[in-house]
Amino acid sequence: MDFAPSRISTDMVDAMWQFMHDRVFPAEPVWRAQLAELGPHSTPPVLEDLKRDARHRGLWNLFLPSVSGLSNLEYAPVAEVTGWSPVIAPEAINCQAPDTGNMELLHMFGTPEQKSRWLEPLLDGTLRSAYAMTEPQVASSDATNIETSIVRDGDSYVIDGRKWWITGVADARCRVFIVMGKSDVSAAPHRQQSMIIVPRDTPGVEVIRNLPIFGYQDQHGHCEINFSGVRVPATNLIGEEGAGFALAQARLGPGRIHHAMRAIGMAERALALLVDRARSRTAFGSTLAEQGVVQQLIADSRIEIDQVRLLVQKTAWLIDTRGARAARTEIAAIKVAAPAVATRVIDRAIEVFGGAGVSDDTPLAYFYAWARVLRIVDGPDAVHRRTIARQELKRPTVAVPLP
Repeated sequence: MDFAPSRISTDMVDAMWQFMHDRVFPAEPVWRAQLAELGPHSTPPVLEDLKRDARHRGLWNLFLPSVSGLSNLEYAPVAEVTGWSPVIAPEAINCQAPDTGNMELLHMFGTPEQKSRWLEPLLDGTLRSAYAMTEPQVASSDATNIETSIVRDGDSYVIDGRKWWITGVADARCRVFIVMGKSDVSAAPHRQQSMIIVPRDTPGVEVIRNLPIFGYQDQHGHCEINFSGVRVPATNLIGEEGAGFALAQARLGPGRIHHAMRAIGMAERALALLVDRARSRTAFGSTLAEQGVVQQLIADSRIEIDQVRLLVQKTAWLIDTRGARAARTEIAAIKVAAPAVATRVIDRAIEVFGGAGVSDDTPLAYFYAWARVLRIVDGPDAVHRRTIARQELKRPTVAVPLP
């Protein structure tokens, strides 16, 4: 097991840091000002400038091994760097969720027609997409619960159901949904689901509302959508009928590496802000950095960040060498561990910043909100802990006599 960075990974990380310092960090106040002027779900012009520059620098679609040549282990530290500016940087290099997962899905399982119509524009960054699985009326942490129907009718499928927390839909550039629903309720529980492509402008698609996170209007929105008699060609089905659950699992493995590493990047920026604040503020006759309680916050943060990074690197290595199925336990573990560490580190930084930490003068308040949300998206912590426990309970009994 070797986590030493390859030359290509080191070069990409260096290039990404250069891009962050040259363009992304200076663009953050510009992005906020343009968003305030144009609306919370608009596309600030500065973002398109950043995308053009990123392509020119060769920082584009790095998440997809067949395009970038980077393995999951090699891409992981690049994803961490983007986590320092999680709203802007991933999209600037066309490595933003949920498009990354949808591109992986279409790349692996799409037909030539589906790839030409939807994958190529996504890879080019000229449109955006959404992944519609979660529903308001059922516990969607168990995907077998979903109730949206996908029914074959001649050369078409008809979709009926309601989805919510569908990321990216408030963005006008989001032109296509990948919808998961049930196509055969009589089949075995994990063979009832299918996935199908639904263009946004299809009759019967209604975007009901956008859902904020802790009061934040995320740039691209998380929406509730109603599908009422939505008819699409049968050729829009991804894979075969009944393969939806398996496709969902294939989609989530590498994506959880990306989420975890971006969470680590947020934690690293929070720790950097904490350290700078501690060195610059004085209370009770000494700097905060000289006070034992603050030193403990710093030390605990460093220990936890480095621990979880190693776990994510191990998981990426396993996916690269043995496949996502063999890394099932580790994938679940990083989904629990990385957001939890990020939440704790960000909370410590907020504590040192005091009132400034809960304002919009720093990125910490938004970081905290998003890190907490990461403990729910792609399955809540409890579900992943259940997966880990089940794998542990399969271990053979160790024949060691009790004292």
